[in-house]
Amino acid sequence: MTLAALTARLNDILCAANLLVWDARTQMPAGGAETRGQQIATLKGLARDLILSPAMRGAVDTALNDTHALPDDHPDRRAAQAVAAAITHHAKIPASLLQSQAELATVAQAAWAEARAKSDFTIFRPYLERTIAQARAQADALGYDAHPYDAMLPIYEPGETAASLAAFFQVLRAGLKPILAAARAKPAPRTDFLYRDFPEAAQRAFAVELAGILGYDTTRGRLDTAVHPFEISFTRQDVRITTRYRQNYLPMSIFGTAHETGHALYEQGIAPAFTRTAHATDMIGLYAVGGTSFGAHESQSRLIEMHIARDPGFWTLHFDRLARHFPQALGDVTPTEFSAAVNRIEPGLIRVEADELTYDFHIMLRVDLEMALMDGSLKVADLPEAWNAAISRDLGLDVPSDAMGCLQDVHWSSGYVGSFPTYTVGNVMAAQLMDNIRRTAPDVISSVAAGDYTPLHRKLESDVWRHGRSLTRAEIVTRATGTPPDTGPYLDHLARRFG
Repeated sequence: MTLAALTARLNDILCAANLLVWDARTQMPAGGAETRGQQIATLKGLARDLILSPAMRGAVDTALNDTHALPDDHPDRRAAQAVAAAITHHAKIPASLLQSQAELATVAQAAWAEARAKSDFTIFRPYLERTIAQARAQADALGYDAHPYDAMLPIYEPGETAASLAAFFQVLRAGLKPILAAARAKPAPRTDFLYRDFPEAAQRAFAVELAGILGYDTTRGRLDTAVHPFEISFTRQDVRITTRYRQNYLPMSIFGTAHETGHALYEQGIAPAFTRTAHATDMIGLYAVGGTSFGAHESQSRLIEMHIARDPGFWTLHFDRLARHFPQALGDVTPTEFSAAVNRIEPGLIRVEADELTYDFHIMLRVDLEMALMDGSLKVADLPEAWNAAISRDLGLDVPSDAMGCLQDVHWSSGYVGSFPTYTVGNVMAAQLMDNIRRTAPDVISSVAAGDYTPLHRKLESDVWRHGRSLTRAEIVTRATGTPPDTGPYLDHLARRFG
């Protein structure tokens, strides 16, 4: 069997696992968590067995030999190299560890949801202790030189290390602080109307409309509800998103939908030829996903959310659509007032509701805590206290409950240790891509200003989406903008909008 046929089978298995994950997060009864974890573990075990099978090893050897004379960035050569790297990776990790990680993830997510609902960290604590222990075991199996976090980061963001992130965050913190100080010195906008009564049915209707405005193809996807919004795909032909609704706070569903739509556009925009191939399959993390890294994926969600849906011009065009869904709640509000309110700078406790300027402080404190959990300098039992201290230090806020603090994110319950840095990486990449478009493709910007997002989609599809996993994040950024990844455009963007 050829490498293409084997990787197609691998993608099928992981798409089936994704479908079980989607169901677990959207509609599975609570009692199904334990067996669902076992089912997903079985599928991921089968995926790993296929990667390490003699047939796959033989097919990789043949493909590497057949493609050795092709250019380094040729998709066929990259596919063979990706499978070879996956074989090396999984050969280092005991099958029993993969099985226990997959089994734990689903029951840990159920425990996290209960702990969050009851605002009681002690319910989730034993599951997180097991998750961190498994992550350390995985790091030890993979090997590292300086820090155990270095073994986990490449799963989500190849090329990053604890040291590179420390340097990156140092530059970012220094650049963010004066912009934040200037923004907070300005008069606060009116925000009372954001907290009025917004019936969930009307929010759902607008969320579907908004996703369509932004380009989401609902013939190849659907919008559902989840405790924590997410996007998940089963090939580019079936890409699903979720959001959440709060009846007395409208922005949550609006920008949750916009964010996940950005993720979905990436998956729906992958080249059709890459369907069921190595370029639509994360063979290291064992997920069916076409984005080349978590950071690259996040760049597209943040680009759509922050650079399009939060831009004042967007609401000049589309506020009337929103107001038609909520004529009483928004009858005394102007587009300018609405835009100012949803872009207000107000440090808060919840990451997914954070304003654009303080968002990265949330990410950086999580990364600091993750690294401390991994190297053992922070015990899981002490996480709430450490979390609360970091929020006080960085944002000047007191955390009133575990639900508003260390229990707000789903990531650790999913076993995603090492994924948090990718959010800030995505912010930087999104700004660099948009800066290049503004400088080199003013016609695209003019179309966006007029409410036509098709030229932007074509540009992003050409520069980012279609490549799937065939190019690295750094290669995509460098080819699209002419320069390697750079924090400058991101800080410039924030200074223009808020400084």
